[in-house]
Amino acid sequence: MSPLRHLASPTNPLRNPLDQRLPRIAGPCGMVLFGVTGDLSRKKVMPAIYDLYNRGLLPPRFALTGFARRDWETQDFAQIVHDSVREHSRTPFNEDTWKQMAEGIRFVAGDLSDADAYNRLAETVRELDRERGTGGNHAFYLSIPPGLFPVVLQHLKGAGLADDSEDSWRRVVIEKPFGHGLASAQELNRIVNEVFAPSSVFRIDHYLGKETVQNILAVRFANSMYEPLWNSNYVDNVQITMAEDIGIGGRASYYDGIGAARDVIQNHLLQLLALTTMEEPLSFNAEDVRAEKVKVLRAIQLPRELGKHTSRGQYSAGYQGGIPVKGYLEEDGINPESLTETFAAMRVDIDNRRWAGVPFYLRTGKRLGRRVTEVAVVFKRAPHLPFAKTAVQELGNNAFVFRIQPDEGITVRFGSKVPNTSDFQVRDVTMDFGYGDSFVDASPEAYERLILDVLLGDPPLFPQNAEVDLGWEILDPVLDYWATHGKPDQYVSGGWGPHSSYEMLARDGRVWRRP
Repeated sequence: MSPLRHLASPTNPLRNPLDQRLPRIAGPCGMVLFGVTGDLSRKKVMPAIYDLYNRGLLPPRFALTGFARRDWETQDFAQIVHDSVREHSRTPFNEDTWKQMAEGIRFVAGDLSDADAYNRLAETVRELDRERGTGGNHAFYLSIPPGLFPVVLQHLKGAGLADDSEDSWRRVVIEKPFGHGLASAQELNRIVNEVFAPSSVFRIDHYLGKETVQNILAVRFANSMYEPLWNSNYVDNVQITMAEDIGIGGRASYYDGIGAARDVIQNHLLQLLALTTMEEPLSFNAEDVRAEKVKVLRAIQLPRELGKHTSRGQYSAGYQGGIPVKGYLEEDGINPESLTETFAAMRVDIDNRRWAGVPFYLRTGKRLGRRVTEVAVVFKRAPHLPFAKTAVQELGNNAFVFRIQPDEGITVRFGSKVPNTSDFQVRDVTMDFGYGDSFVDASPEAYERLILDVLLGDPPLFPQNAEVDLGWEILDPVLDYWATHGKPDQYVSGGWGPHSSYEMLARDGRVWRRP
């Protein structure tokens, strides 16, 4: 056992709970993983579990059980986990750590609709409680398509696997999409909450696990220099961008019919918007943070003319990094008549005192110029510039930019005098903060933070029913409008989206930032 695990053990009487130098450690527990053969499990979930174990943040006798319709024994599943960890883990592979973790790996073979398989799973869970000391504490991670949730949940309930007690807990983890629209999301919520209490349901939005996203709240509420400017008196507009330089890859079966707006705007971008605009919570516990996010989501209004204030597109053939790439309609598995958008942009307004009159622009797309996610708060021009017009003709608006990925940090853009000029010229300059330059420790992957929070029962970073429903209430009218108004515009791969997205901002007298 590593020294860190020993010192940080929740049962260690020598540990001072007020000592912030020691991280929080999950108590005795296990996780059951459904969908073990999928990319998400292999590339994200399994490596994150190993990284947590390797960092001493999971109990030494942690148990991981795989469930799948495969003719495997436990050693076969252990080999799958081993290979996934070796290829995708963030922390260095340690053979001793792996051997210790592998002792808690189990596998149950069965079809998702086979009640007997869940009875075998229940027996495996009881064995782990006896042999590994997991204490009846188990999380069920549903890394499966949402259409399969009902059958799995009902069988978990039927086998008694969803029943917690005063001395133990049972939790369920589900991945997006949280429905296809408001009605389906509410039906999904109903099904889930028939089996697990709302406080035991953890909806994974991996963006909320990113350190740079959580830093939005730290910058806003831990400093005195920004919050006084964070309102309509000083802010001209806010632009939230999530751009990808890749196409759909092998995700045709998932992506076609879902599209960019459902895949990204309804969850990731609206959550970023809420964190950027919410009022200061009473505390940073789950209920208080969620209450402020819900308030601002409820205040969001769509423009009346959706045709002028939204844009959608599909990438066409072009070049990405100098390499020719296919258009969306030419991708394997895509219907040549598909109307699914790969680019989506929209304007929203927030009808409250702080943000009245400030437009918020959200955009996301595939096959764009580069991979980047950022929140850019663009400030109004100074009301008076005591310089010659020629001195400030290259001066733009001040901006405060949260760089979410891949170059994590913050950029502040402001005007500064150009040196060695005979006249007084002012141009834009930037100050940059980079995580890699300021902190020794590498940022953990989002799934590490989120899985640990599931096992700790700490829910601030997980959207609950109200946030999911409000996201669909905002997006559904846009999707309904698009469904009856033509086709997505084409845009060349490697660019920054269709021309209609530029026209959308031009109507407001603004332009998109070039990330």
